[in-house]
Amino acid sequence: MCLSINQMINATYFHPSRRRASVAGWVLLTLALIAIGATLSWWWRGTGETGVNPGLQTSEAERGPVVQTILTTGELNPVRTVQVGSQISGIIQELLADFNSPVREGQVIARLEPAMYEADVALARAELERTQAAYDLARLHKDRVIQLHARELVSDSERDEARVRLRQAAADLQIRTHSLEKAQLQLDRCTIVSPVDGVVISRNVDVGQTVAASLSAPVLFEIAEDLTRMQIHSNVSEADVGRVEEGQRVEFRVDAHRETTFEGFVRQVRNAPQIVDSVVTYDAIVYVDNPELKLKPGMTAEVQFITAERDDVLRVRNAALRARLPEDLIPAAPVADHRLDGDDVRTVYRLRGGSLEAVHVRTGISDGVHSEVIEGLEAGDVLVTGLALRREDDSGSGPSLLRGRQAQY
Repeated sequence: MCLSINQMINATYFHPSRRRASVAGWVLLTLALIAIGATLSWWWRGTGETGVNPGLQTSEAERGPVVQTILTTGELNPVRTVQVGSQISGIIQELLADFNSPVREGQVIARLEPAMYEADVALARAELERTQAAYDLARLHKDRVIQLHARELVSDSERDEARVRLRQAAADLQIRTHSLEKAQLQLDRCTIVSPVDGVVISRNVDVGQTVAASLSAPVLFEIAEDLTRMQIHSNVSEADVGRVEEGQRVEFRVDAHRETTFEGFVRQVRNAPQIVDSVVTYDAIVYVDNPELKLKPGMTAEVQFITAERDDVLRVRNAALRARLPEDLIPAAPVADHRLDGDDVRTVYRLRGGSLEAVHVRTGISDGVHSEVIEGLEAGDVLVTGLALRREDDSGSGPSLLRGRQAQY
């Protein structure tokens, strides 16, 4: 059988074995190009670096603010919160206040069903009237006995007995009077009034609910006296509490207003320790003004206690104070200076004229990123913060097959 020209071409060039060989050739060619590119890149990096300090990371000493803080968390609460409860048991008949209701001192906010206590008042009043009648009878009897005794018609014992009965009747009268007052007081307690001016932040009962005041007074409402003034209960660790003092300025943020930084001041550092899982903390009370009512009770605050603050001082990055270099790049130690002695003296590496030199500096406060330099440097000095594997003038935007990750010592 004769094959057509197209069938012969397909059999020759598109045979499966030939197609696999072609793919393998392209893969080998691609790998060879990658290897050549990596070799050329390594050669260019090795021959293109000049000077004795290749790949150094640096930062300049500059002037600016340094704020030393203590970071912790706390909870916002009203300065004064009053819990309004019931001293008697009963059924809630009426509620005259709800959540967020403004209330005034003496305002009626709830009523309990008074029927049982009204009956107690009526019973106590009736017993008082009966006791009053018994007292009047004892008084008349005593007067009559006194008259008869003056005429020597009754004995001394009868006279004394009449006097004692009158005193007993007077005592019974006082008891019934106080019983009536107690019953009336219980009836008055069916009406719940606000003890302070403020805003209701919590209501714990509903109409028809029974409250039982057998062992403790059930809480019906919580009233915040003034929401324009708040306080933060913050937990300060025992390692930092020595730097927190009354009157210190405080900055904090809440999740509801992340773009806003609020301010306050330390009102009190309480001495009572709080131990949780063997961790000792102390409660620092921070007073906060809340004129716009943005802050609400129960919010979690990220609190920063401002323990020290410096404006427009010479500062360096903390990475320059802890820079580590290979032994072949470490310069000679600086000349000893008796003025730079103490725990606050650190050694930094300054880059000047293409060479490194070690310099002693005296540091001050630190904000975690920058440290204050009191002595030893000038503004504009270039300091080494570390050693990188890639060149400083490398225009690459990130790691690739031909460029490794940045590293520091």
